[in-house]
Amino acid sequence: MDFLLEYYLWILVFHIVAVMSWMSMLFYQPRLYVYHTEHKDKKDFVEVVKIQEYKMYKYIGMPAMWASIASGILMIALQPDMLKGDGWLHAKIFFALLLIAYSFSLGYFMKELAKGNYSKKGSFFRAYNEVPTVLAVLIVGYVVTKTFSLSFTIITLLIGSFIIYKVLKQKPKEKKS
Repeated sequence: MDFLLEYYLWILVFHIVAVMSWMSMLFYQPRLYVYHTEHKDKKDFVEVVKIQEYKMYKYIGMPAMWASIASGILMIALQPDMLKGDGWLHAKIFFALLLIAYSFSLGYFMKELAKGNYSKKGSFFRAYNEVPTVLAVLIVGYVVTKTFSLSFTIITLLIGSFIIYKVLKQKPKEKKS
C-alpha cells in the first residue's frame, strides 16, 4: 500500500470532486421532492420530475457517495495517524455517516413519491433540504481547521436547527389566480 502514498494528493483531489458531486445530489434532490409534492396534480410535470429524481439519485448521487467513501477510507488507510489528535477526523466521520444515512433516506422518499405516497408536504422537504448544509458546514470546519471544537459544533447545530425550524414554520405563499 506504500506505493500509493505518492498518489495521496491525487486521491484527495478525487475525494473532493466525489464529495462535490455527492453534495450536488444532496442539495438538489429534496428540491425535486418539493416540486413533485407541490405539483402532484400535474401528471406530465410529475413524470418529468420523477425521471430527474431517479437519474440524479441513481447516476450522480449514489456513485459519488460510494466514491467519497472509498477514497476517504483509502486516505485513512494511507495515513492512519490522521486518526490521532483531538478527534476532528472522528467528528468528520460521524457527520459523514449522518450524510450517508441522509442519502439513503432520499432514496426512500423517492420510492415513496414514485408510488404516489404523499405523506410529506413540500414544507417538509424544504426544511429537510437544509440538513446537508448544516452537516457540510461541520465537516468542512473540522477538515479545514484540523480540530474538533465543541462550541463550533453546538453553535452550528443550534443555528442549523433554528433555520430548519423557521423553514418549517413558513406560511405557504398564496397562489395567484
